[in-house]
Amino acid sequence: MIAIAKNLYDYRELMLSLAWKNIIVRYKQAYMGLAWAVIKPLLLMLIFSVVKSFVGIETGGIPYPILAFAALMPWILFQESASEGVNSVVGNASLIRKIYFPREIFPLTATLTKLIELLISFLILAGLMAYYQMAPTWNALWVPLIILYTLLAALVISLVGSAINVYYRDIGMALPVLLQIMMYLSPVIYPLSLVKQRLLEDQAAGSWSDILYFIYTLNPLAGIIDAFQRTMLQGLPPDLASLWPGVLLTAILLPISYKLFKTAESHFADVI
Repeated sequence: MIAIAKNLYDYRELMLSLAWKNIIVRYKQAYMGLAWAVIKPLLLMLIFSVVKSFVGIETGGIPYPILAFAALMPWILFQESASEGVNSVVGNASLIRKIYFPREIFPLTATLTKLIELLISFLILAGLMAYYQMAPTWNALWVPLIILYTLLAALVISLVGSAINVYYRDIGMALPVLLQIMMYLSPVIYPLSLVKQRLLEDQAAGSWSDILYFIYTLNPLAGIIDAFQRTMLQGLPPDLASLWPGVLLTAILLPISYKLFKTAESHFADVI
């Protein structure tokens, strides 16, 4: 682990250059530029709010628009980090053919680049909290760890996905669909408390309820979104019971994903 960190540190200037290139390319011919980082979560928040007005979703007294926006922030960070990470190696084919450097720099840089858009979303969240007269507490200090956890979860998909995408481009086509399905399996539109109530309290699935809730929380986004909402909007610490299954799964899969990436790396220049 120390050797990996040192290796990446040695190429920090390249990572900064690639990060800047990613930002320029993404918004170069976009008339509204970084404004799209604002429009996307706001538009989704409005759509979810309209849906909520028809179906009714218990929010525990928190205004639904800000609850939805707080769910969308880590979700969009994860979704776009994973999407760009999976396509990062193929997207830099010309550079891979020219010189050697650690190829994991591509998915890692693609993931870290999304932090700029996240900072913009934090400004919007601050405005919404001021509007709804909500103030953060010291529990907001958990947020950097939650964001780090989100990036690591995205990196699991980015590393293995980008390696597979070099050999089978289908993964790049299938990923948006899979992530869309994953959104509905994560507490983005609805809060985790609703799932907990139905499964743990109401035992809606009978004897399978506890097992199904555990499987649900294996999805890292379940604990991440709930923890972000609790720490920022409710002034509460993260619910460790909903966090640990996803943390454990991520801790197991991340080194496996990295190992698979490094195994496939030696043939990238030949195949790509």
